[in-house]
Amino acid sequence: MTTLWQASQQLLAGHITPETLVSDALHAIAAESGEGKRVFTQTYLAEAQQQARQANARWQQHQPNSAIDGLPISIKDLFDVAGEVTLAGSRLLSNAAKATSNASMVERLRQAGAAIVGKTNMTEFAFTGLGINPHYGTPANPWQRTEQRIPGGSSSGAAVAVADGMCLAAVGTDTGGSVRIPATLCGLTGFKPSASRIDQTGTLPLAVSLDSIGVIAHDVRSCWLLDSVIADEPLSIDERRLSDAHFVIPQTRVLEGLDQHVSAAWLHALGQLRAQGVTLTELPLHELAELETINSRGGITAWEAWQWHQHYVHSQPDAYDPQVLTRIKRGSLLTHEEASALYQQRADWKQRVENAIAPFDGMLMPTVPLIAPTLHELNDPARYMQVNMLMLRNTSVINMLDGCSISLPCHQPGAAPVGLMLSSTHGNDAALLSWAAAIETTLKRSI
Repeated sequence: MTTLWQASQQLLAGHITPETLVSDALHAIAAESGEGKRVFTQTYLAEAQQQARQANARWQQHQPNSAIDGLPISIKDLFDVAGEVTLAGSRLLSNAAKATSNASMVERLRQAGAAIVGKTNMTEFAFTGLGINPHYGTPANPWQRTEQRIPGGSSSGAAVAVADGMCLAAVGTDTGGSVRIPATLCGLTGFKPSASRIDQTGTLPLAVSLDSIGVIAHDVRSCWLLDSVIADEPLSIDERRLSDAHFVIPQTRVLEGLDQHVSAAWLHALGQLRAQGVTLTELPLHELAELETINSRGGITAWEAWQWHQHYVHSQPDAYDPQVLTRIKRGSLLTHEEASALYQQRADWKQRVENAIAPFDGMLMPTVPLIAPTLHELNDPARYMQVNMLMLRNTSVINMLDGCSISLPCHQPGAAPVGLMLSSTHGNDAALLSWAAAIETTLKRSI
């Protein structure tokens, strides 16, 4: 397995070519026995090959456009590409107007010379954490693939594309965990930056107050490298000694209902951090319990989604995934006064949580409480809703906080993928990634 970071270093040293890397990715996409048909809603195979050839010439002249010039990258089907309809994993928008320009993020990738291999499948309109799509099929999780487990969502195709070698890294979105959840369930690293760091122009929204653009890759440095290309300002990360770290572990809600696989991996990871001298402080953080009340009627996500979707819901309700439609329609139950109160509640909650965790270098919790269930298990609508809420429970805390967060694999080889999530407040992205790189080193040593 070659990571994005390793590939960039190998290109710099002249040990590999973009054409080889793109060829390998396209071969994985086209494999008859693979998940390519379910991973992508659109592919750019010829364009990616051409970009790789052009990038190869630039590398030979020691004039690459960026550190990812010619490297295979995928983008979620929420980002505008000029001349194409942005489907957002739906059938509803099949006949919508074509985008007249590229999303800002897409334009930055192109300027960097990235070989964009395609648009990845997703939960319709990004509105669940499971990754199930009845319109284009659901990419199967790489772990125990024959059992057909969910990939996690909403950036489902993004995670499977990276895990299966169809690209070296992927750009997705994260409104309540949509980058970190699939990264976790597929054994990858997922980074949700502070939302304001990456321009969302040309990105189809779910809930503009909570949306962010994030990345999925094999390791922290690869996430950092891709983020540096698409963000308004690249981050600088430095080496940190874990013996200097002081992390907080919330005790309210986020540790409830962990299945045996997640619990074992979580406790093992904490043991490894303690062995490196990390100070871990347990904090009640009762404020987290308030989110259940704040979001009891769909919360800000449903309200803002309803503002965008209400016309379509009235005119074409049958075009929606019924499970997604149910969640969107919850936003119609709120009045403008109730919605206004939600924003005030969030602002007050956010301030109190920021104050509580300010003394610490970051907040640790399991990314999700369950390993990936099978698609068959979720055929039961009640179980579907229950698992979806559990998948989003921990990750969505950080979106409400408008913070930054990264999920790191912490399971043993061959075991079900489990994620350790490190999070911080808005604007602390560089420190977060620096600490995450140190944690990653320790976790990999323990495997």
